[in-house]
Amino acid sequence: MAIIETLAGRWLRRYRVFFLLGLLIISLQVFLAYKSLKLPLFGAQSSGDEHYAHHVASEGRAPSSHQHGGKVARPGGHASAQTDEEDGHNSNSNLISKHPGPREVVAGGVKKQQHKLHLDDLPFSPPCSIHSREAISAINRARTPDCKQHIANISCAIQDGQLYSTWLPSSCPRGHHLPNRALGCFRDEKKYRILSGYYTNFKGNNSPASCIKMCLQSGFVYAGVQYSTECFCGNDEPPAAAKLPDPSCNMKCPGDAREACGGYFAVNIYETGIQKFSAQVAQLIPKNGVPRVRIAFLLTLNGRALRQVHRLLKALYSPHNFFYIHVDSRQDYLFRNLLRLESKYPNIQLTRRRFSTIWGGASLLQMLLSSMRELLTSTWQWDYVINLSESDFPVKSVDKLVDFLTANRGMNFVKSHGREVQRFIQKQGLDKTFVECDTHMWRVGDRELPHGVQIDGGSDWIALSRDFVAYVTDEEEDELLGGLMTIFRHTLLPAESFFHTVLRNSHFCHTYIDNNLHVTNWKRRLGCKCQYKHVVDWCGCSPNDFKPDDWPRLQATEAKQLFFARKFEPIVNQGIIVQLEEWLFGPYPADTINLNRYWQSAYHYLDRSPPADDALLTVAASLTRINARKHEGILLPGKVVDVLLFMEDDDFRGFIVQHEISWSTDDTESSLMEILVKPTQAVQTTKTSPLSRRIRNLEVSSEYDQKEQLGRNYPRALGPNSDPVLIFRLTQSTTDNHTAVLNLTVLWIDPTGNIGDISELHIDDTGGTSVNFAKGTLRKPIMPGIWTVKVLLKKTTVAVCRFLITPLQYSAGEVISTERARKINRGTPNEALHATSEWISHVLPTEERLPLEEKLQEDSRKTGRELEQWIDNLVGQFFIIREMCSQHPIPQQHVDRCEDTAWSSFAPDPKSDDNLHVSSVKT
Repeated sequence: MAIIETLAGRWLRRYRVFFLLGLLIISLQVFLAYKSLKLPLFGAQSSGDEHYAHHVASEGRAPSSHQHGGKVARPGGHASAQTDEEDGHNSNSNLISKHPGPREVVAGGVKKQQHKLHLDDLPFSPPCSIHSREAISAINRARTPDCKQHIANISCAIQDGQLYSTWLPSSCPRGHHLPNRALGCFRDEKKYRILSGYYTNFKGNNSPASCIKMCLQSGFVYAGVQYSTECFCGNDEPPAAAKLPDPSCNMKCPGDAREACGGYFAVNIYETGIQKFSAQVAQLIPKNGVPRVRIAFLLTLNGRALRQVHRLLKALYSPHNFFYIHVDSRQDYLFRNLLRLESKYPNIQLTRRRFSTIWGGASLLQMLLSSMRELLTSTWQWDYVINLSESDFPVKSVDKLVDFLTANRGMNFVKSHGREVQRFIQKQGLDKTFVECDTHMWRVGDRELPHGVQIDGGSDWIALSRDFVAYVTDEEEDELLGGLMTIFRHTLLPAESFFHTVLRNSHFCHTYIDNNLHVTNWKRRLGCKCQYKHVVDWCGCSPNDFKPDDWPRLQATEAKQLFFARKFEPIVNQGIIVQLEEWLFGPYPADTINLNRYWQSAYHYLDRSPPADDALLTVAASLTRINARKHEGILLPGKVVDVLLFMEDDDFRGFIVQHEISWSTDDTESSLMEILVKPTQAVQTTKTSPLSRRIRNLEVSSEYDQKEQLGRNYPRALGPNSDPVLIFRLTQSTTDNHTAVLNLTVLWIDPTGNIGDISELHIDDTGGTSVNFAKGTLRKPIMPGIWTVKVLLKKTTVAVCRFLITPLQYSAGEVISTERARKINRGTPNEALHATSEWISHVLPTEERLPLEEKLQEDSRKTGRELEQWIDNLVGQFFIIREMCSQHPIPQQHVDRCEDTAWSSFAPDPKSDDNLHVSSVKT
C-alpha cells in the first residue's frame, strides 16, 4: 500500500499542472451547465413552453421506449401538399422575437433588470403581483402609462383566471359521436396504427381528458392513450376485430392515476365529440335561374400609393358591385384624396371609423368586423364581402368572379394552413397572449386555448357570405362568438384564424370551402427576416412583390379557382402590373401616354399623420431656394406643397418638389412649380481589386427592406435621426464560381474625421449577383455634415462613398426652434472610437480635426438665414436639379408648362386616374 501511495504522489507531483487544468475545465463545464439550466426560455420555448419542448420533439414519430412505429398523416382531412399560403406562415419555431429578457438596461442612468417590475416608476399600482416574465418585460418596455396599465390589467386577469373561458360550445353537427365516450381497449400494431392522424408524448400529464382535448382541438374524431404517456389522434373508426378485454389497458396515466392509459401496443380509444370534417368542393357553373351575386369589396388600405388604388378600382369597378374603403387612421394623404370618390360614385364609400392596423395587430380583426357591421346596416344589397388591400390585383375578370360566387352562393371561402394543427398553433403564437397598445403587439405570456372547439386558420384574405357575416358580427347572444372574440382580441394575426375557427365550430361548418381565391408570392428566404420586430414581439413573414420573373406563376392561375394575386407595388415594379392588365383586358393603345411612368407622394403639407420626414422637408425647401437663386432673384420660393417619387421604366429617375412660387413682393402673382431632382453621392472604387470591380450601385440610404432588397428612402434625404445603411450590389464574378466568405469591414467616418462606427459584413459569396447591406450604429443625433463610408477587405480599401447628413430646418414638420436647432444640429461627438490603433490610419490627424470640430460648433449655433445658407451649401453638393416646370406661365421666364412635361405629376396619367367608369383605357 505504501508503494502505491508513493507512486500516486510521484505521478501527482509530476503532472500536477495537467491535473489542475483538468479540474478547472470540469468545474467550468459544471458551472456553465448550471447556468444554462437556469436561463429563462424565450421564443419557441418561452417561459411556460418547457412542457411543449419536451414532448413536441417526438411528435409525428414513434417513441423509442418500446419501438412503436406508424405513419403520421396530416390532421383534419387537409391536403398534404403545400399551398401558397402554407409556405408563408410565421416561422417562429426557428425565428422568435428575442425581446429583452433578464438583462440590465440603463434607464435614467440607473441599471435595471427587465424581468423585475419597477413599481416605483409606475404611475399606478398593478391589481396583482405579476409573475409572468414576458408581462413584466412588456410593461417595462411600453412607452405610455396607459399602455403599461393596460398590459398589467390583462396580465392580472389572466393570473386570476378571469379572462378566458375554459370551455366553449360547438354547434357544428356531430352526427352520432358523443364527447368523451369511451370505446374500449384496442390492439395496436407497429406498422399499422389504429389512429394514424397525429401522435405526441405527454410524459408528465397524459390522461384521456388531455388527449381528447388536443385531438378535438386538432379536428380529429378519435383520441387514444397508450403506453401510459402516449396520445394518438385519428379519424378512422377502430375495427371491432382489434377489440381487447379492458384489463389489457392497465397502465396508469401520469396526469390522472385513477384512469388507465393503454398498455403495450394496447390503446384506450375515445370519441372527441365531433364528426370528420371535410371542406366543401366548389362548383364551377351557376345553376339556371339563380340570381347573380353582388359583391361588396372591402378595401383595407395603407401607405401612399394613391394611383395604384385608382388602378385597382379601375380593374374591379362595376355599378353592380360595391366598394367599402377603410384607410388606416395614420394615413391622412390617402384618406383625403379618396374621399373625392364618394361624390362621383354612389357605390363607393369610405368608413369614418378608422383603426391603426399595425402588422399582426388585434386591431385588424376589429377593423374588419366594424366595417362588416357598417356594411350590414347600409342600404347596399350585397351577397358577399371580399377583403383586399392596395397590394392586391385581379388575375381574372370580375364577371368570372361573380359567376363563380353565384355557383357557390352561401358558401364561405377561407384558406386553411394545410399542416398539423398543433404545429400551426405554436408557429402562429395562438398559445400566447398578446396585448396591443402604443401601436405595438406585446407578448405577455402563455395561455391554454379553451376545450370544446377545433382550432383552424391560415390566410386572412376571405370571401364571406352575407348570412355568415351577419352571424359573426353579432357576439352578444352567442357564447361561442363571445368566447372566441375574447381570445382573438389578444391574439397575434387574429384575422388569420378567427373566421376559420368560427366556421369550423358553428352551424355554418358545412359552408367551408378551403380557398381564399388568392395566389400569394411567398419567398421564405427573403420574406421571413423578422422585419416587424419594431411593432410586434414575434418574428413574422411577408410575401414578396411580383416581378416579371414571376410571370409564369400568374399565368398558372388561369386554370385554377384563383381570382386575385398579391403583392404588387408599382414603386418596386410597375412592368408586371402593365403585363397583367394587358393579359386581362387586352393591349393598351400604342399612343397611351405615361404608360411606363409612376408617381407616388412622399410628403404633403396638409398631412398631420404620419409625421413629416424632417430631413426630406429640409432638403426639399433648400432645393426651392437653390433653384430660385438660379433665376437672379426674380422667383420667390414659397412653401413646399408636395414631394413625389418619380419612376420611369421601373427605374428611379428622381423626386419632384412641388412648391409655391411668386414673382411679385406681395405674392399676388404666383403659381405652383415643380423641379425634378436627382440625388447623388460621390462613390469611388479601386479597380485593382477583383472585388471592387464587381461592386455596383453603392449608396447610403435608410429604411432598408430586406424582403425586396432595396432602400425605401429613394431621395436619400438623411438627417440626425436617420438610420443610415450602406447598400451595394455584387455582379457576377468573371472567375470560376466557388463559395467563399467575404469578411468586409465598413468604417463610418464623421465630418470631423473621427470614426463614428465600425460595421462587420460577412458575405457568403458564390460568385453570383447579390445585394448586400451594412447598417451603421451611429450615435444620435448624428453629427450633420459630409460623412464618408469606407469598405475594406483585409484592411485594404475597396470602395468609398461620401454622403450627407443634413442639418435640420424643420422639426415635426414645423420650422425648428432656435433651442431645438442648436441641440440637434450639434450632433453627437465620436471621440471614443477615433483612437482605435487598428484603424488609426483612417482618422484625420489632430491638427486637421480640430479646425473641423470648431467649424461644426460654429455652424451648429446658426439659425434663420444663416442656417439656411449652411444647409443650402451642403444640399447643393448632393442633389442635382435636372428640370423644372410651372403650372402657369411666368413672365419673362421660359419655363415649360407642367401639363406638357412628361415627368411632371400634372402630366396626364389615364391608367391611374379616378375615371372608373371604364375598367381600363385599353381598346
